[in-house]
Amino acid sequence: MKKTDTPSQAIFITGIDTDAGKTYATASYARMLEEQGLGVITQKFIQTGCIGTSEDIEAHRRLLGTGQLEEDRLGLTAPVIFSYPASAQLAARIDGRDIDLALISKATDELCRRYDRVLIEGAGGLMVPITDEYFAIDYVAEHHLPVILTTNSRLGSINHTILSLNAIADYGLNLLAVIYNEHYDNDKESEIAADTKEFIGRYLASHFPMAEYFIMPEYDGVLRMKKLR
Repeated sequence: MKKTDTPSQAIFITGIDTDAGKTYATASYARMLEEQGLGVITQKFIQTGCIGTSEDIEAHRRLLGTGQLEEDRLGLTAPVIFSYPASAQLAARIDGRDIDLALISKATDELCRRYDRVLIEGAGGLMVPITDEYFAIDYVAEHHLPVILTTNSRLGSINHTILSLNAIADYGLNLLAVIYNEHYDNDKESEIAADTKEFIGRYLASHFPMAEYFIMPEYDGVLRMKKLR
């Protein structure tokens, strides 16, 4: 489903690190919004490690069961792709190209004209460098994009989560939600996972009371999320 009468909004979905579960979180959040009757499309901010097409966009389409969309063929959903699997600034340097941020924002604007929600999956975390002095979080702040943060229970995730949340606060960004990815939970680490999950919930309640908190169960063929608050 495409545009309804709802005002359009682009949302930036980031993670505490490069393997936090952003792709599944983006698809799961998209499915939730679709079930609310909104027209939703996903976009990749900057894709590295690919040639021609974005593997993350392909994953979104597979998870959501849509197949390739017209906007994918037009290059609107992954306007900047680099071949080397590294941070954006290094991948651009290796490919001998500049990162065209204007092209990205223009593509997002066009998607907003077509859909109610544009979910922009980031590349890595908020402090991924675009240049030596410009980071992903700078782009998010300049374009006034609300943020969804993806986290999990891996060792060190509390530290990474709090640092990311502090950066969001320091930049004056609007934190819409935190999505806790249960993919990394297992019986051996059940106590760690439970404590991590609860600690993050308490921290959000204290410091980001307006933000929602979701649990994303390990993917078993069905996209779903449980809202904790």
